[in-house]
Amino acid sequence: MSRAAGTGAHSAHPRKWALWRQPRAMVWYFLVIETAAVGMVAFFAVRDELTFYDWRQFTLIISLAILQAEVSRKIEKARRLITKAPHVNMTSVWVFAGATVLPPVLAGVLSILVYLHLWLRIWRKIGNRPIYRVAFSAAIVVLSAYATMGVQQGDALLQRVTGLNNATATAIAVVLAAFTYLLVNSTLVAVATKLYGQPTRLVLSLADYALEIATLCLGALAALALVTTSYLVVLVLPPLLVLHRAVLVKQLEELAVTDQKTGLLNATAWHEGAKNELSRAARYSDTFGVLMVDLDHFKRVNDTYGHLAGDEVLKSIARLLKDEIRDYDSAGRFGGEEFAVLIPSSSADQVVATAERLRQRVTELVIIAPTENGETVISGLSASIGVAIYPNSGTTLEQLMLTADSAVYTAKSNGRNQVVTLST
Repeated sequence: MSRAAGTGAHSAHPRKWALWRQPRAMVWYFLVIETAAVGMVAFFAVRDELTFYDWRQFTLIISLAILQAEVSRKIEKARRLITKAPHVNMTSVWVFAGATVLPPVLAGVLSILVYLHLWLRIWRKIGNRPIYRVAFSAAIVVLSAYATMGVQQGDALLQRVTGLNNATATAIAVVLAAFTYLLVNSTLVAVATKLYGQPTRLVLSLADYALEIATLCLGALAALALVTTSYLVVLVLPPLLVLHRAVLVKQLEELAVTDQKTGLLNATAWHEGAKNELSRAARYSDTFGVLMVDLDHFKRVNDTYGHLAGDEVLKSIARLLKDEIRDYDSAGRFGGEEFAVLIPSSSADQVVATAERLRQRVTELVIIAPTENGETVISGLSASIGVAIYPNSGTTLEQLMLTADSAVYTAKSNGRNQVVTLST
């Protein structure tokens, strides 16, 4: 939940950080990661002997990183306001380039300064990025950069072992380094997500991983320019800015069809997909199912635990629906605690079996939810599910929806936590 910058969870004062209200394992993990990152930077600060060339390369990279962040500041603000979910912020271009061409201490300082600038100029002003999370993200990036540097330094060993020429060995080392950066970064974030009590199946979407790979490729090109003809590194900026803007356009397109609280389709987009399926089924004399899923006693959750906890329950139900249905099924939120599921090309028995499985999974949910007094565990949920089958339950979408909705009310009248199928 977003709050005003400088208050509550977003206060810059360490004693007021919401971090201290997180699970104890999460707090220790944060401290270990931060200590490791700071300790390694301090170690390299003592060990590294810096030259004028090192400082020149560092100045060039940090200047371009700040320039890119300033030019795309409005785009990044819009992306942050559109969604609170984790997303790629394009910093990997400069972090990876720095890890490739800079001494370790400057590579670490570069990562810290890039994130500090983003917080000061963007995240702090919109109040949805608490400083402890910025510090944690920066520490993870520092450790990822150092892991990357370790892999890249193995190009000489690769040459000796395989007999490859210098250029080929270096190219392979860079590819392995990019993979290492992505792996270390994703693993550290996934562990934090798990300790926080959230599912870790995919911290980022596949599209975000593809975007991160693209930024790492640009980082490799930037590093190549820096070690050959350094002024050519500015050519990385135009495609990076265009890529950043294209990602925003994609997010705006998704916003038009997505329920922002749960990430499911909104009612309009779900209806459009259902109409297309109805046309297909009528053309090929096929059957499909419509489920209306209504949480039982959801108002009691809000009244007992608060609306923040209620929102977490809705998000958990949305994740459950995504996990339990097939890739070509579609789930949408119709508002409040009511969800709809479209199940194409399925018999009545298959649709009912899916509905029963969803009902059972809801009863098994254990949700860690935020409240005003800290986190709480919510369990014992249930759902009433109404089922309509095309064409037995109706030959138009309106008829199917009305039949499924009537089935939900029948389920609730009969005691809730059950699946009811009605025909016209």
